[in-house]
Formats: sequence, C-alpha cells, structure tokens
Amino acid sequence: MSDFNKTDFTNPSTFILLGIPGLEAAYVWISILFCTMYDIAILGNFTILFIVRTEPSLHGPMYYFLCMLAISDLVLTTSTLPKLLSIFWFNSREIEFSACLTQLFFVHCFSGIESGIFVAMALDRYVAICDPLRHSTILTNPVVAKIGLAVVLRSVIFTLPYPFLARRWPYCRTNIIPHTHCEHMAVVKLSCTDIHISNYYGLFALSFGIGLDLFFISVSYIQILRDIFRLPTKDARLKTFGTCSSHLCAILAFYIPGLFSSLSYRFGHNVPLHFHILLANVYLLVPPMLNPIIYGVRTKQIRDRLLQLFTRKET
Repeated sequence: MSDFNKTDFTNPSTFILLGIPGLEAAYVWISILFCTMYDIAILGNFTILFIVRTEPSLHGPMYYFLCMLAISDLVLTTSTLPKLLSIFWFNSREIEFSACLTQLFFVHCFSGIESGIFVAMALDRYVAICDPLRHSTILTNPVVAKIGLAVVLRSVIFTLPYPFLARRWPYCRTNIIPHTHCEHMAVVKLSCTDIHISNYYGLFALSFGIGLDLFFISVSYIQILRDIFRLPTKDARLKTFGTCSSHLCAILAFYIPGLFSSLSYRFGHNVPLHFHILLANVYLLVPPMLNPIIYGVRTKQIRDRLLQLFTRKET
C-alpha cells in the first residue's frame, strides 16, 4: 500500500478513490440507495425527452430548455455513478489520471450548464408572464438554440482551467483521493505545492458563474412577482404563480445542496469528511432524480401525456 501512497511523481498514472471513509460497513445500503436514485434519474429524464419529442404541443421554449436540463442531468449522473458503484460493489478504486481529469471536467462543466439552463428557464418564465404577447416572437427556435449554445460555451470556458491547473501541479504526497469521484478541490489538495491559484479560481468561477446565475434568476423572479401581485384576483395570481412552481422547486433542489457542498469543502474544516462526500453525492444525484418528477407532476401537459401513454398500454 505504501507504493500507492508515497511514490514520488509529478503526474501520477493513477489515482485511488477511497469512496466514503468511515462508512465502509454501510456501503451495501448506500449503494442500493444511490443505484435506485440513479435508475429513477435515468428513467425519468429519458421519459421527459421521449414525451417532448413525440408530443408536438410541447415543442416550445420551456420544453426545449427542459430537454437540455434532462440531457445535462443524464451526463452529470452518468459521469460519476458507475465508478461510485464499482467502488462499493467490486472495490475497483483505481482511476487513470487522464480519466480523473476528464471526470472532473464533466462534473463541473455540466453543473455549470445546468445552472445556466435554470437562468434560461427563468428568462422564459419572465417573458411568458411579463410580456406574454411577445413570448413567441422573442423566444423563437433560433433564439432558444443560441441561448443553449451560449450556456454550453460559457460553462466549457469556465471549466477548462480546472483540469489544466490540476495537471500543472506536482503530486508527491499521495495519489489517494478521499472521495467517490474526482472533484476539483479533492484532487488539487493532493499537490505538494501552493494551490492558491486553483482555490482562488474555484471561488471566482463559483462567484461569477453560479453567483451571477442566482442574481439573474432573482432579478427575473422579482419582476415576475411584481407583475403577479398586480393581477386583479387571487385565483389569477395563484394560477400564474403555479406556472413557475416547477422551476422554483428545481432551482431549490439544485442550488441548496450545491452551494453547501462547495462552501463546506473550502471553509468547513471541522465538518466530518464523510459528510462532505455524502453532500457532494447528494448534489450530483438528487436534482437529476427530482427534476423529471417535479416537472412530470407539476406540468399539466407532461402529466396528461404520461397518462395517455399508460392508458394506451393498459388498453
């Protein structure tokens, strides 16, 4: 084991993922829970994609953004869960250095893409409620495609420095990562040099990526709520606000565990390690699992289409 731990190297050929140190006795139960959540996420997001693709009435901006969210969720979960389950079930802890950096890139990139999609969906809700007569002329298909491309490009640009910086540092302490996947700070903390650049860049990306997204979403909803409260009747206010409820639930499910995970890793020095790791996995698993459920239950058009599919099968 010491050969793994203390070998002097600049760029290790492999890293060792420990999983969740301290909870080894519960791996079977944790793996069953995580595997169930992963299956629900895969089934739910593919169902959303199938319904939107086959139902012409759902070919609109909100549902295109929802499809982008579903694709992002599928990539985000699939980039981490198979390796996590191989650790729990087969004790397969090794991961190639290049594969580790690739996983790191996908996790952070698609987290950023998901955040950007929530901003785009907030814009859609803002235009639909505050300027409904121009909604179809403002958010045309080409505009939706350009917004989607901008979201992807922004996230790629913000994320590319992560693997480049991680590859730059010398690793001469250990190649053991106390985590279930290659998270940026978990990897660079293994370096035997000053990693302040990585730390500062991570905070910069968090502030100007996720932070700005939260700011734009907040501004959109302030304007939306202002217009909702101007409506003459309580029923009209509730009905209009109901069109935003799915989006708000998905935002809370994504940002709350994400911010706690990121900030606790940087500042929660007294927080137990297994709590850090569980929180990071909750962030990667729970939103992709909940998003199709939230939109399937709360969105009438998707709910009706699902009922039609089940009715046909029964018939």
